[in-house]
Amino acid sequence: MSDIQFYSIERGTGEPLILLHGNGEESRYFARQIRHFAKTRKVIAIDTRGHGQSPRGNAPFTIRQFAEDLHDFMEEKGIERADILGFSDGGNTALVFALQYPQKVRKLILNGANLYPSGMKTLIVLPIWAGYGAASLFAPVSQKAKKQKERLGLMVKDPYIRPEDLSRISSKTLVLVGKNDMIRHRHSLLIAKSIPRAKFVCIRGDHFIAAKNPEAFNRAVERFLSDGK
Repeated sequence: MSDIQFYSIERGTGEPLILLHGNGEESRYFARQIRHFAKTRKVIAIDTRGHGQSPRGNAPFTIRQFAEDLHDFMEEKGIERADILGFSDGGNTALVFALQYPQKVRKLILNGANLYPSGMKTLIVLPIWAGYGAASLFAPVSQKAKKQKERLGLMVKDPYIRPEDLSRISSKTLVLVGKNDMIRHRHSLLIAKSIPRAKFVCIRGDHFIAAKNPEAFNRAVERFLSDGK
């Protein structure tokens, strides 16, 4: 079981839909999705370890640990299986989770996920590497720098998934991105093509389409979740 208690927002009743936010975000990022999907299902938005109102704890600060945290959370809540929507690093966590615990995932929605750092556009990834280097330098003497190093480290060191590993994902999957996403378009297509029978949808907006273009985002997710019921 996890070493910490996770904060979560839970609304509605019905089939569970778990929302996983991105790096430096928190569950409230999904405010428009919580409000929309809680009309028809049980929506659970979780604050990741060391984000929002969830404590840091002592376990490793890695995408794979976050996937283990999700498993522990579902076990504690008695959730046998759920639809999982992950944004950015939350999408990376969802990918690792689906590979590790396929029986726990009904449908998988990956919004702006990436397999490795070079999946991000150069103008995005270079400042991240620079920031990580600077934070690493000051981390021994600054708690703020230590925290920054951990968060940027998620984007520098994680998740490093091989495209061929994605062939093991058995859940119906939607890869959903913005037209001007910080993830390279060809990288998102690679993810979609590497997952058996995955669907790919690109809508107007940047990396943060769930917050900035929620109507189109929610429609795409709703269509996918309703398909094949």
